[in-house]
Amino acid sequence: MYDLVIIGGGPGGVAAGVYAARKKIKTVLITDTFGGQSLVSNEIGNWIGDVQISGFDLAERLEKHLKSHPDIEIDEGDLVAEVLRGTGGAPEAAPFTVKTKNGKTFETKTILLTCGSSRRKLGVPGEKEYEGHGVVYCSTCDAPLFNGKDIVVVGGGNSALEGVADSIPYAKSITLMVRSNVLRGDPVTQDEIKANPKVKTLFQSEVQEVFGDGKMVQGVRYLDKASNEIKTLPVQGVFIEIGSVPNCELVRNMVAIDAMNEIVVDHKTQKTSVPGIWAAGDVTDVLYKQNNISVGDAVKAVLNIYDYLRGVDRTATESR
Repeated sequence: MYDLVIIGGGPGGVAAGVYAARKKIKTVLITDTFGGQSLVSNEIGNWIGDVQISGFDLAERLEKHLKSHPDIEIDEGDLVAEVLRGTGGAPEAAPFTVKTKNGKTFETKTILLTCGSSRRKLGVPGEKEYEGHGVVYCSTCDAPLFNGKDIVVVGGGNSALEGVADSIPYAKSITLMVRSNVLRGDPVTQDEIKANPKVKTLFQSEVQEVFGDGKMVQGVRYLDKASNEIKTLPVQGVFIEIGSVPNCELVRNMVAIDAMNEIVVDHKTQKTSVPGIWAAGDVTDVLYKQNNISVGDAVKAVLNIYDYLRGVDRTATESR
């Protein structure tokens, strides 16, 4: 019987593992790979403590830090297939069973979900080939890398509008490419980008291909739906901002999920609606999806799990 199973090996999962080790919580962390979504990033400029670091180097550092704590068991190269509730005792005391795709089974008192989310992809030729080489999915992380360059932001909702706003201080020009004939984002943000001379909006435009020189992006080909013509837009950056999909399928029928398919948590403790299950990071309904925030939320969750395992309720006994 484990005290804790951590599902996910991104920054949040690793931070949780390190804190669990320091609290001597009997823990296993299950992950396919380390690093999370940032693994494919060539340059990360907002990871606190490093002026600049690649996703690969960040993943290596996370893995090394976690493995410096030998008390933490790591099931690496594996994915969770199923999470089951125990059947004995009161619901709040019932253990959980976690089964993996490699056929392993872990019985545990608590679970922390740091499964993250998956960026929605366009699914067009060239997108995968140039991911990390001009094709990016996080304007907050990557906008500074395109200083003085021409970029296109694909999407028409808040993610796309925020991508444009994030890029305005850096990019030479920004083309917002919208598949429909309307913007769906917040009116205030719409007004902000419409007023900026750097920004041009192409409605009824759909990316058909991302192309480059084999090393970096050089442009996109898109369908002008009004004229039914294929046109070319030369750019050095393609920001795909069409939202993300939280990786919550494992517990969709167990814990409360909101309309955005995010796990609803108590942001004071990271508890889900089911006693014994916590969640942190992009899989939750946290407003801002950032590595540094995922780390903080995961640490918060482990500290609360430590109290839970000891029968302590700080939220009821301590005032701030």
